[in-house]
Amino acid sequence: MRLDVYTHLFPPGGYMDRVMDLVPDKGTVKRWLTLPTLWDVEARLRMVDSFGDYQQVLANTMPPLELVATPDQAVELARMANDGFADLCAKRPDHFPAFIATLPMNHPEEAVKEIDRAVGLGARGVQIFSNIAGKPLDLPEFLPVFDRMAHHDLPIWLHPARGQNFADYKTETKSKFEIWWTFGWPYETSAAMARIVFSGLFDRLPELKIITHHMGAMTPFFEGRVGAGQDQIGTRTSDEDYFALLASLKKRPLDYFKMFYADTALFGSASGTRCGLDFFGPDRSLFASDCPFDPEGGYMFIRETIKVLDELQIADSDRANMFENNARRLLRL
Repeated sequence: MRLDVYTHLFPPGGYMDRVMDLVPDKGTVKRWLTLPTLWDVEARLRMVDSFGDYQQVLANTMPPLELVATPDQAVELARMANDGFADLCAKRPDHFPAFIATLPMNHPEEAVKEIDRAVGLGARGVQIFSNIAGKPLDLPEFLPVFDRMAHHDLPIWLHPARGQNFADYKTETKSKFEIWWTFGWPYETSAAMARIVFSGLFDRLPELKIITHHMGAMTPFFEGRVGAGQDQIGTRTSDEDYFALLASLKKRPLDYFKMFYADTALFGSASGTRCGLDFFGPDRSLFASDCPFDPEGGYMFIRETIKVLDELQIADSDRANMFENNARRLLRL
């Protein structure tokens, strides 16, 4: 079985219509409507069936609730999303054995409550974004979310978030050529990973499980900078004592980065997949396609990612772990 641990779908049950009413950028809405496998459950079922021994873990899609909804609205929408996914997974466990919960992260107290409720519905983890409406994840207000996920011993899926309004240069007001997505999202994930590492979160919660989208983003390729470079953290900074921070950590910074998990959603990049696998290892790498955001409405990312993994020069046992066993262990399926 090939178990795809990160696929996006609008939760059934009215959620999409409610979000569309709230989203200010209707250009985004226009793209959603061109992707039936993003919102049409029957179209998604046909796609899953076309790949044979293949199943999907379902996650909500953009936008993050904290960007379009008030805290109270976000609570309502998170409940709606999780109820919709729980119902779908209960009806079609042969296609969707699990779902990832949506959280109202602009209302952290309610987010913790929703974790407990969603897990009770069958959620096998939660999705959070690399920043919460511009706030870093290592702020104290978000710590209870990490604590609660460690308590449940279920993973957090870390998804990048950045928009066109995040300019590439200080002299400009917006990002051009979709740089905010192509290069901004990998940076977002990498920056969030660094904030988690240097906040000491893994020392506080050593069993915390965080799955980074797109194979750990920039981290594997920049292993040398992350390693030898951050062994010297503080040598470039005069207004904060990073030497004391470094001394307070129980491991090398690089070793903490290797505590994350990574998915294979690299859109069919064989070299990127090999690089990520070299860094995280086969026991912390999980098959994911990030469907349906490709020119074929999801089919291409699934097909090309499977092809890359099938052709990797690795042991069959490692391939089986990446395709299925790691996910079943991590999600406790």
